[in-house]
Amino acid sequence: MSNIRMLDKTEEGDADVQVSWEDQKQINEFSKYNARIEDLEEQYEKLKQEKEYLDDVSMELELADEDEPIRHKIGDAFVHIPVSEALERVAKDSEKLEQDLENLRTEIDTVHGKMDELKSNLYAKFGNAINLEKD
Repeated sequence: MSNIRMLDKTEEGDADVQVSWEDQKQINEFSKYNARIEDLEEQYEKLKQEKEYLDDVSMELELADEDEPIRHKIGDAFVHIPVSEALERVAKDSEKLEQDLENLRTEIDTVHGKMDELKSNLYAKFGNAINLEKD
């Protein structure tokens, strides 16, 4: 079934709205923020998944035998280290990831705030003649 329908007069809006240079700059700025937010959210999800992997590794290391060295990846190489040292490294990496996630969340919130401000300005001027919502 088709979703195409005719707009009624209340939804149609003013088709003859003039777009000033300032309006165009705001539209372009919104578009840049929209692209930036997608990149930030993708990066956030990757870091979140990496944090979950580190949490899983930490749980596995808790169950490992203390006397037997384990292989731990450092850079491109695997080295044999004691379980206690591996746990320390994983905890340190996990803390760094937690801080990175917090910084990304703050940046995402900041960009969303700027986008909301631009959106309200543009909708106030253009009404239904502009669509700034994600599909």
